[in-house]
Amino acid sequence: MPPNPEKLLEDHAGKQVLLLGNEAIARGVIEAGISVVTTYPGTPASEIGDTISRLAAKAEIYMEYSVNEKVAVEVAAGAAVCGIRALTAMKHVGLNVAADAVMTLAYIGVRGGYVIVTAGDPECYSSQNEQDNRLYALLSNLPCLEPSNPQECKDMVKYAVQISEKLELPVLLRTVTRVNHTRGPVVYGSIEKPRLEGEFLRDVRRFVAVPHHARPMHVRLLQKVEMAKEISENSPYNRVVYRASDSRIGIISSSAAYNYAVEAADFLGLDASFLKIGMSHPFPEKKVTEFLKEHEKVIVVEELEPYLEMQVKALALDYVPEVKIYGKMRKQYFPRASEFSTRIVAEGLAKITGIQLPIDFNKIDERFNEVSQILMRRPPVLCAGCPHRASFYVLKKATKSKALFPTDIGCYALGIAPPLSVGDLLICMGASVGTAGGVSRATGVDTVAIIGDSTFFHAGIPALVNAVYNNHKFTLAVVDNLTTAMTGHQPHPGIGKTGTGELGKRVLIEKVAQGCGVQFVKVVNPFNVEESIKMVKEALEIPGPSVIVFRAPCALLLVREKRRKGERLEPCKISEACTNCMACIKVLGCPALIVREGTVIIDETLCTGCSLCAQICPYQAIELPEKGGNK
Repeated sequence: MPPNPEKLLEDHAGKQVLLLGNEAIARGVIEAGISVVTTYPGTPASEIGDTISRLAAKAEIYMEYSVNEKVAVEVAAGAAVCGIRALTAMKHVGLNVAADAVMTLAYIGVRGGYVIVTAGDPECYSSQNEQDNRLYALLSNLPCLEPSNPQECKDMVKYAVQISEKLELPVLLRTVTRVNHTRGPVVYGSIEKPRLEGEFLRDVRRFVAVPHHARPMHVRLLQKVEMAKEISENSPYNRVVYRASDSRIGIISSSAAYNYAVEAADFLGLDASFLKIGMSHPFPEKKVTEFLKEHEKVIVVEELEPYLEMQVKALALDYVPEVKIYGKMRKQYFPRASEFSTRIVAEGLAKITGIQLPIDFNKIDERFNEVSQILMRRPPVLCAGCPHRASFYVLKKATKSKALFPTDIGCYALGIAPPLSVGDLLICMGASVGTAGGVSRATGVDTVAIIGDSTFFHAGIPALVNAVYNNHKFTLAVVDNLTTAMTGHQPHPGIGKTGTGELGKRVLIEKVAQGCGVQFVKVVNPFNVEESIKMVKEALEIPGPSVIVFRAPCALLLVREKRRKGERLEPCKISEACTNCMACIKVLGCPALIVREGTVIIDETLCTGCSLCAQICPYQAIELPEKGGNK
């Protein structure tokens, strides 16, 4: 987020600024006069909501962090059918959660412009899969735009609103990590004032999707798709950006892959024409067919699924069968998995064209491997003082490491790393609770589901109700660090603050669990180790579902609070009683505990004085800060 996000509110058309792709989308919201923004935070989309949350009051925008993506879509859709412009932002897997609403919303349509940002994550930098959400455009029959840089991120928000209002359809804006998190120059446009007063005009046949109404709705949707095809054919974002002097080779590309393709062609000295696809659904068939007719070979460069390639090949088969199409189907010149790079694209182009690579990448790999053997590798770890570390230690001690631990999406997924090694099954948001019921039934082994506070509200509650109803025997450990930590410390219902910082109603996890019918519900501070172990043991004896809420604030929240006051957290200290038995190192894996020349020391710049290491030291050789530890 820019140091002064209010600069995004400047009504200064023509001004050029440096923005992240996500910040540019936020600027697009301002310029398009969007009045309602909803989101559930998820990387790489998080900064969109975070930026708008800080600007919402001055921009006269209603903004909320919804409990999940489905609800976020429903809230925004409710505004959009009343003629209000809206945007919902989510990461790619969030669209799976929202899909139930999105698929039927495509039938119903909207009256105000509605944009759904779905941010993909090739390479799984912070996700459980790499799915290509362009396929959702095909499935839903919704228009789909794909920006390749921050300028297009901003401009396509406005363009999507225009398309949405013309067709009365939601529009997907599909980004990827290297677009969301790339910083580039953006030229401001004019600002349209938002309008937050809408009107719901009753139309039962259109807005109530019972089967009798849905059948004609589907026909109308297909008619809108035909209109969208004309928009795609004439879209300024579907264009030939360069025509080569030699017409033998053409390249079709989109999104971040287009940037790699341009660099790779320049790197190889390949004189090829480029057709850039910015509106990928509906597919601009006429424009692509014309491009195919102009070339002997056409190379399709795209990340993940061969979405463009399938359609290009279908067109070629019907209209230009003599042209040769190269991509990732059948012969894999480009991989279907993981993120592209200029090197990956250059190697694929070299194989297709027979051009010699000007660099021996194998030698670079050999040198890199030599260097990597010297450098210390740092895998992702739980922060020093993280309450989840204490929770995991408690769970292992209480179960004697014999339990099975279905886990969930969040910081606590890092508990799978040694020495904690807590986490046996992870699928998606909320799945720890559902899968725990099946694991417990199938094995008869003590089962502890682990879920975070934000994830509990997102998707854990229905599965907990199911566990009560079907009397599944497992313990649900809710690791409540009082924030949505993994994605940037956004609020959630358990905190009592809204997305714009206003005080709201606090929804306590333990009250929700009791309301779901759970008979045994306890709240503990995981840094009170002995008490927590006792509670977990009691919970495991319950013949049905039980819930333990491990509540302690995220360590980063404590650190930031101290820094704002010009203070710091007092660290623990190692006394002369230390025998270097390494118990603290072997059991906890806290990054503040370091072995230097065979001796355990505490990195005082990292230690938060949480007291966990002091409680597990068999020789009581770790001294707490004077105030007894920063729990």
